[in-house]
Amino acid sequence: MVKPNLILVLGDQLTLDLAAIRQADKSKDVIIMAEADAEAEYVNHHPKKIAFIFSAMRHFANTLWASGWKVLYSKVDDPQNSQNILGEILRYADEVGANELIVTKPGEWRLIELLNEAPLEVKMIEDDRFIASQVEFENWAHDKKTLRMEFFYREMRRKTGLLMDGDKPIGDKWNFDQENRKSPPKKIISPAPTEFNNDKITEDVLVLVNARYNSHFGDVYPFNYAVTPDDANVALDKFIKNSLPLFGDYQDAMMLGEPFLYHALISLYLNTGLLDPLETCRKVEKAFITGLAPLNAVEGFIRQIIGWREYIRGIYFLKGPDYINQNYLNAKAKLPSFYWSGDTKMQCISQAVLQTKKYSYAHHIQRLMVTGNFALLADIDPKEVHRWYLSVYIDAFEWVEAPNTLGMSQFSDGGVVASKPYISSGAYISRMSNYCKSCHYDVKDKLGDRACPFNALYWDFLIRHEEKFSSNPRMRQMYRNWERQDANLKSATLAKAKKILSDISKNRMI
Repeated sequence: MVKPNLILVLGDQLTLDLAAIRQADKSKDVIIMAEADAEAEYVNHHPKKIAFIFSAMRHFANTLWASGWKVLYSKVDDPQNSQNILGEILRYADEVGANELIVTKPGEWRLIELLNEAPLEVKMIEDDRFIASQVEFENWAHDKKTLRMEFFYREMRRKTGLLMDGDKPIGDKWNFDQENRKSPPKKIISPAPTEFNNDKITEDVLVLVNARYNSHFGDVYPFNYAVTPDDANVALDKFIKNSLPLFGDYQDAMMLGEPFLYHALISLYLNTGLLDPLETCRKVEKAFITGLAPLNAVEGFIRQIIGWREYIRGIYFLKGPDYINQNYLNAKAKLPSFYWSGDTKMQCISQAVLQTKKYSYAHHIQRLMVTGNFALLADIDPKEVHRWYLSVYIDAFEWVEAPNTLGMSQFSDGGVVASKPYISSGAYISRMSNYCKSCHYDVKDKLGDRACPFNALYWDFLIRHEEKFSSNPRMRQMYRNWERQDANLKSATLAKAKKILSDISKNRMI
């Protein structure tokens, strides 16, 4: 008798076009899927994130059954559930008499190493849902002193033909980022993201998650996300119609009461397999071709997917499992408690944290230039920052989260991802948001009791790391500006920063 193979489908691999499924034999092989406390709690993931993944998994299992597959599915509250992926693999292997496991390569070194320990024959297949294979990225990277996304992105444009006119980019420019940095207008009416009614599967999951993981940071209700490919495509189509035309202009803007602005909120669907990245980009490209959306918006969106998303994944696998342990700036402070509570007088931080608590979402500038910027300026241990981002965001899987957090945001990789630290004083936040107008602190005050903490911390960071950054061509002007300041002002600024850092370490309200 021919023994069946086990086909493992993980919670971020929810597509019938998965490589492992394509290699399986429907007549004999068995697909296994497992919810597990170990996956929900290796960091305490946001309840909304857990609910999204569990519900999407259950819906996908139904799709597999309807397509004629034999599926063994472990719900997290099944009494026999061992509560970890490896335990469920071994339980089902014993049940069906399988001795080989076929799996599409996971997006986290943690899971790759776990599966390599399985006492079965494990066949791990390249995840070809991405535009660039791991080998292709390694070939691009191997002879380069610096690995800048912009040049990789151009290769992906040539490969896909997106926004290309023969060998040239449409519009005679590869990148329209300079046109995508408008400050928020005084008034804005942005379309709300598409919301979906929850079916019984999702409602059951919400009740379960709300009871089982209620100690985790975040609110499971309200829950309005898509959990099937059909609904994810509805969300994408409505974004293209209603928000894409202004997405480019205001993609960096931040506004009180506007957590989404013109953003797509589809990264969670891309990262779990509910949307295909190339098909998504083709739809967006069509919006430009038909005149629905301008080039700066369409190019900016496509760059995020075939450029940045692909590049970040390439970096994660190129640099290996030790990437998350790097700490180039030797930052050691603990993550402030207000990252969990939002209990701070800094309006920008409070808004980002409370929005994250409610939606498990904040857009890229809130992550990079508010919470990430502050953590970098305040000398927070990058591994703690990494674990926070991985915990709280619905779209966070380590392959995409770690290089964004540790490389782009915290510069802990020493410049692999970013050519300089992404830091700013309060002036940048004031320019790109309306947060400062209602903040306890005065963004224009440098030293007073109500001086914006970002201001003194910005200069303190530069001086603390002067040896590393003073010769960086992109930072020389910052140091020249410091040199021109009065000696007494310099001393007072550094003393102010020391007081702020002391207050943070003692968990005092700032």
